[in-house]
Amino acid sequence: MAINVGDKLPSVMLRQVTAEGPKEVTSDDFFRGKRVVLFAVPGAFTPACSQRHLPGYVEKAAEIQGKGVDEIACVAVNDAAVMAAWGRDQKAEGKVTMLADGSGDFARALGLEIDLSRAGLGVRSKRYAMLVENGVVKSLKVEEQPGQVDASSAETMLSILG
Repeated sequence: MAINVGDKLPSVMLRQVTAEGPKEVTSDDFFRGKRVVLFAVPGAFTPACSQRHLPGYVEKAAEIQGKGVDEIACVAVNDAAVMAAWGRDQKAEGKVTMLADGSGDFARALGLEIDLSRAGLGVRSKRYAMLVENGVVKSLKVEEQPGQVDASSAETMLSILG
């Protein structure tokens, strides 16, 4: 069953690359006490993700944060090194925190996993965007198709934030 607005995020281990190297962080710790825009992509370096989804959030980061958002984060079923490299490639540093869900535990716990094995990608995360306040989902927009970037776009999130 998929997570819904009003639900608390599940407690799952995520990873990110920091200046000190790779670091594990629980979703509980990452979202505690903060207002976070979290968006998920099926995979780093993939076309829709690299051409439309992440670039929109990088471009609109200051505007989103100006709406009272403490942090913008991107999560994908990729390892931390790939997420860090993709973030550097997309000039996301200092704008979007790149989180790795290497085994898909977070996507599965949210009920937002998608089997893309036919495309050679295995089980990944659906594309979505959510507003999370202190670990509780306040808004959730899930795309119908993995290649779509409409409901989960930075522009849509800005309209949600008002």
